Amino acid sequence: MSQPVRVAVISGSLRKGSYNTQLVRFVAGKIRGEGVETDEISLLDLDLPLMNEDLEKQGLPAGVLDLKKRLIAADVLLISSPEYNGSLSPALKNAACFRGKVGALLAASPGKIGGLRGLRHLRQILTQIQTLVHPNEFALGSAHEAFDEAGNLKDAMATKLAVGVGEAAVGLARAVRAAG
Repeated sequence: MSQPVRVAVISGSLRKGSYNTQLVRFVAGKIRGEGVETDEISLLDLDLPLMNEDLEKQGLPAGVLDLKKRLIAADVLLISSPEYNGSLSPALKNAACFRGKVGALLAASPGKIGGLRGLRHLRQILTQIQTLVHPNEFALGSAHEAFDEAGNLKDAMATKLAVGVGEAAVGLARAVRAAG
């Protein structure tokens, strides 16, 4: 059997009960299985300091080292990021060390466009640092009404589109690995 595709599951939100965390967990749960492993990375739990070159000279904090180790092990970065003032979340930008991976982008927001504007900036940053970002993405509008009590998306089309982003990224990672 071939090596499984490893998916790092990352929410750009630090808020408990985040719609972005719900969305990325939901998609990860749907793509996890035969040939796909997931690793949910909580940026809040890692207690990452703000980027500071002086800190780097002293040695990277344990949370940063843990994040880097887990990202190095990943083939795919499945990211759901809230939109902050039309861009990505500061927590996610602070953690952006994703060179050489396949990226898959999701967003969720109570607003009608679901955080879509923030994905533009996230795509631009990831592309700049040599992440191969799959062209499919999904932004979930009205996220405060989108999930049932079990954390599943209520709408079948939203489910199909969101899960499709994760599946497409796994497929791309397999193709990149095969081209190797």
